[in-house]
Amino acid sequence: VEAEVVPTLTNLDLQDIQEARQRVCRTFPGTAFSSQAEGQYGVSDTVTIDLDVRKDGRKFRLVGAFEAQLELGCCRCLEAFSWPVSVDVDLLYLPASDGMGERDVQIEESDLSTAFYHDEQIDLVQLVDEQFQLTLPMKPLCRRDCRGLCAVCGGNRNATECKCVEIWEDPRLDVLRSLLKQ
Repeated sequence: VEAEVVPTLTNLDLQDIQEARQRVCRTFPGTAFSSQAEGQYGVSDTVTIDLDVRKDGRKFRLVGAFEAQLELGCCRCLEAFSWPVSVDVDLLYLPASDGMGERDVQIEESDLSTAFYHDEQIDLVQLVDEQFQLTLPMKPLCRRDCRGLCAVCGGNRNATECKCVEIWEDPRLDVLRSLLKQ
């Protein structure tokens, strides 16, 4: 017995798409993404979705954009910073009938923009999170010239001038140093 899917504002109910082309605009609070991001990013305010949904039988093509202000942590100084994101999407959704979306298959490059929907619903929060994950920088920086943390005291070099001496000597060379001193 399958559980009945209850439509929510975070889902796009494909049964509501009656025309061949329909515009869908939604705004989500940033809190809708708190459990999805798992500490990788936060959403400052809201996420705006503007999609053109094109229907062709049971196939749905979503073309549009997502916009938000993401909160990231700098990989050098660990400070939080705001990062504006605008993601353009062009995705094809097919029904996941006959387990088509569940089995392992070899995919082609053209399949990378294809996804599957279940129960005539597309989870928009999951879709937006996936697209945000793909746009995140590998090493987020608060600014290009971020000086990072001091290796000695751990202070943020962007905020304070550090007086620590960072001379590191390889202990493997101690034997050679002692010979030079003799």
